[in-house]
Amino acid sequence: MTATLPSSAGAFSPVVNASQLHELKLSDVIQTIPKSCFEKDWRKAWFSVLITLLSVAAGIGAIALAPWYLLPLAWGFTGTAATGLFVVGHDCGHRSFAKRRWVNNWVGHIMMMPLLYPFHCWRILHDHHHVHTNKLHVDNAWEPWTVEAFQATPQWLQKGYQLLRGGFWWIGSIAHWAVLHFQVSNFAERDRRAVKTSIAVVLVFAAVFFPTMYFTLGLWGIVKFWLMPWLGYHFWMSTFTIVHHTIPEIQFRPAAQWSAVPAQLAGTVHCTYPKWVEVLCHDINVHVPHHLSVGIPSYNLRQAHQSLMNNWGEHIYVRQFSWQLMTQITRQCHLYDEVDAYRSFQSLR
Repeated sequence: MTATLPSSAGAFSPVVNASQLHELKLSDVIQTIPKSCFEKDWRKAWFSVLITLLSVAAGIGAIALAPWYLLPLAWGFTGTAATGLFVVGHDCGHRSFAKRRWVNNWVGHIMMMPLLYPFHCWRILHDHHHVHTNKLHVDNAWEPWTVEAFQATPQWLQKGYQLLRGGFWWIGSIAHWAVLHFQVSNFAERDRRAVKTSIAVVLVFAAVFFPTMYFTLGLWGIVKFWLMPWLGYHFWMSTFTIVHHTIPEIQFRPAAQWSAVPAQLAGTVHCTYPKWVEVLCHDINVHVPHHLSVGIPSYNLRQAHQSLMNNWGEHIYVRQFSWQLMTQITRQCHLYDEVDAYRSFQSLR
């Protein structure tokens, strides 16, 4: 996906009535964002790479030196820093990291390799999510099952869905990664050459990295220096993505009722996290402007968000990350409801 630069920020007068949002085009909202938010700055882009690499290196050093009782803290920091690898790759996937496509492709592959993400596979699936955000039966990110679909599935699959929508939400991105990203048939014929290349990159990396780790550090070394930080990364990956689109007030819509502006502007949550998390994760939590235009680099998201709050703030959902928020999501937001957005598993009893 590529973005169209707004011709004149502020030229459009935002509507007041939420019911009118479906009558607007995305360009109506995008043109209220300052043009400077879309400008790429190679210094800021590469500084984000430097911050991430230094943070990951510091985390690995902490894991190596920490006594056993401090390892959970070191793993948590390193996993959070590793999320920065994904965010840089995320910008590359949207072509908002560099002006040259080959730079985006190379950097994207390199940054996502340690996380075992095949870059083009993720990029294509993620673009699908952006085009069809909160569209029932089409979106591929945390789409709620209908009651009928849930009840028609085998018991073991129901149980798995219940776990991912409940207290095990934090492994949801692992399931998404494993099920969708390595199956070539999930992709159109025109994309399969790129998809196979990215899968091959990950497989070659794994074939070299894990045996080297095993013969130098042993199985515990793989667990200690890679697996635990990788799980920490997936905690944030799962948390960010479920919170982005899943609160009781946000409704998925069937295709016939769906329109872009309500989905991208009012169907995405701006959630604030501890500052150190936002710094290490390059403001991936500032998600509303990103859904309006993927052409906004991560280092410009806060400026774009402030503009959107000034012009469209009454339509934007803002939350503070807390265990209370996660409890609300994991206890209420289970199955699709056409009136109330969600219903819980308990309501079926």
